[in-house]
Amino acid sequence: MNKSNNFAGQPVFSQVVNLIPKSIISKQARHFKTDHYYKKFDTYHHLITMLYTCYQHCTSLREVVTGLQACEGRLQPLNMRYMPARSTIAEANQSRTYEVFEQLYYDLLERYRHFLPDSRQKNKLFKRLIIIDSSTISLFQEILKNAGRPGINGRKKGGIKVHAAVHSREDVPYLVRLTAASKADVPFMKELHPPRGSIVVMDKGYNSFHQMNQWKNEGVDWVTRLRSNNVFVVQQEHCLSNADRDAGVTSDQRILLGFGNNQIEQVQCRLINFYDAPHNRKIQFITSNHHLPAHKIALIYKQRWQIESLFKRLKQNMPLEYFLGDNENAIKIQIFCALIADLLLKVLLSGVKRRWAYSNLVSFVRLHLMNYTDVIKFLENPERCKIYNPVPDIQLKLHLTG
Repeated sequence: MNKSNNFAGQPVFSQVVNLIPKSIISKQARHFKTDHYYKKFDTYHHLITMLYTCYQHCTSLREVVTGLQACEGRLQPLNMRYMPARSTIAEANQSRTYEVFEQLYYDLLERYRHFLPDSRQKNKLFKRLIIIDSSTISLFQEILKNAGRPGINGRKKGGIKVHAAVHSREDVPYLVRLTAASKADVPFMKELHPPRGSIVVMDKGYNSFHQMNQWKNEGVDWVTRLRSNNVFVVQQEHCLSNADRDAGVTSDQRILLGFGNNQIEQVQCRLINFYDAPHNRKIQFITSNHHLPAHKIALIYKQRWQIESLFKRLKQNMPLEYFLGDNENAIKIQIFCALIADLLLKVLLSGVKRRWAYSNLVSFVRLHLMNYTDVIKFLENPERCKIYNPVPDIQLKLHLTG
């Protein structure tokens, strides 16, 4: 007999998808005219199908179609009136613009932004950070041009690069751009408009002196690493405090970056040499901030690992290895739907007091996607949701002997 009393009137999938107001979907569908010439498989059905793909980790159109058909009865709470065929999904992924899903992600982020701040982040300095980086997703065909040389056989895989900007206090990207993997990172800096008082943390691939100076003039600081081919001249040597020396700072200097006759633009900044004892390596940081202690600049750059963890989280827990289409639009749709699926899980997790690892939450949703279990109650106290089905010994013996 089932001892659980945490049953819900809707499956787990419906409870998660219901976080998306239908009015937002209708609004963007009208704006982008994505329901024109579609009789049944409208934007709403398309979004539900792609979210099912993300949560169920489907790797092919056949898995998506057969999975939806098998759960047709349990999709009724979502008003899923039409079970699409493989050709229908493939055609929609090719023809329906990815921009509608991109805007849906931004609308949901704006709606649930107040649920996302991490109250465990006590350092107020980190709450000012904006972290930018990019990550490449390899493709099996050269749909988008990838960086590097072709293989020995002369063939070359394609790749798509995800450029993202993250507020350190939110842990989800608030700005996403998708380009071919061969594109550089620097153009993404022009699309970033950080508010005054922010600190932009970036890798050394973002090397636009003009943008660095513009941010400084707008009251925005930045922290990055010194490239090996950068030329500079030391203008002033700063004294180190005991806290700086204990943290591993070996020198703190004011420099003029880009010093030379062939440099079009130069940057006045600060160079901090840091020795990482656990890994036995030397790191050189440059920053426009001249007020914070040197060891705090090193801590700020260390926080850049947050966006690396975000990319790792998405790649490990969302189906971004196999795509349901061999065209650029289909790939971008799947990436933005994966971001929507990730955002919904982060919002769901924010309403639970119990600490859960993100990977465990994803596993729970995948395994119990169509089960009638109250998600919040389960996450708060999973022990109460254990299902017992004891079989008496006498019945077992009769069954075996009979």
